[in-house]
Amino acid sequence: MPERLVVIGAGAIGLEQGSVWSRLGAEVTVVEILDHILPGMDREIAGAAQRILRKQGLRFELGSRVTGAEPGTAGVGLRIEPAAGGEARELEAEVVLVAVGRRPFTEGLGLDELGIARAEGGFIQVDGAFQTSVAGILAIGDCVPGPMLAHKAEEEGVACVEILAGQQGHVDHGRIPSVVYTWPEVASVGRTQEELDREGVEYQVGKFPFAANSRARITGDADGMVKILADGSSDRVLGVHILGPMAGDLIAEAVLALEFGASAEDIARTCHAHPSVSEAVKEAALAVDGRSLHT
Repeated sequence: MPERLVVIGAGAIGLEQGSVWSRLGAEVTVVEILDHILPGMDREIAGAAQRILRKQGLRFELGSRVTGAEPGTAGVGLRIEPAAGGEARELEAEVVLVAVGRRPFTEGLGLDELGIARAEGGFIQVDGAFQTSVAGILAIGDCVPGPMLAHKAEEEGVACVEILAGQQGHVDHGRIPSVVYTWPEVASVGRTQEELDREGVEYQVGKFPFAANSRARITGDADGMVKILADGSSDRVLGVHILGPMAGDLIAEAVLALEFGASAEDIARTCHAHPSVSEAVKEAALAVDGRSLHT
C-alpha cells in the first residue's frame, strides 16, 4: 500500500485507479497536461466530478506535463512543468501510475505482410462491414477505430457475425455509452455541450441535481446531476451526461432514447418508479422545458 501515489493522466483509467487508491488511504496526485479532467466528456460534468474527487482527497496538477522521472530507494522523483511553459519543480511519490491513454496492439501481427491497411494511430482500417483492405479478413474491437470499450467490441462482434450470416448488422459509434467507474460514477452518451456549441447547433439544456432526489439523499449519495441536451426545435435528445450514483446503469435509458430518436418530452412523460435514482433522469428531461417537479 503506497503512502504517496502519482497518476499521470486524468482520463477514465487514471481517475478510476486514483480514486480506488485514495479510498484505500494513499495520498493521490493526478497530473494532467490539459487544464481539465476527463477529456472528451462534457466539461460541466467533468468540472463537477473534479470538485467531488478533490473533496474525497485527490489532488490535481492540471495544465502540467511530466518531463522526467528518477527512480530512487524511497520511490520516484518526478519533474513536472507547466504545459504552457514555465519553471519546473519536483514531485515525489512511492509509486507512479502512467495512464495517458491506450493504443491498439497491431504491431507484430503480420499486417504489413498481408497488405492490411492501417488508419491513423495504428488502428486497422475497416469499412462499415468490418472488412479490412484484404478480402476475407475482418476486424473488430480495440484494434479498429472507435471507442476502445468492451461493450463496443461486443456490439461489433455481434454485428460482424450478423453481416457474415447475410443479415443487417450495424453499430453506431455515436450511441456507445462511456462510463467512468469512480464514485460517484460518470456516464455519457451522445453529444457534449461543447460539441454542439462548436457546430452551431441550437439546443436546450435540462439539469437536475441528485441532491433533490429522495433515493439519493436517503442513501447518502446525493452528489452530482443529470444533464440532458435536446435539439432546440425538435426536442430530440442529442446527449445525456450523468454524474452520480448508478450513472453507469442510468445511462442505458439515455442510449435507448438516442436509438429510438426520442425527445426529452418522451422521457419526461415516461413513468419512473419512486423512490429511485432514475427519477433524476425524468426530472432532467422535464427541466429541458423548465418543468422540473422537485427542484
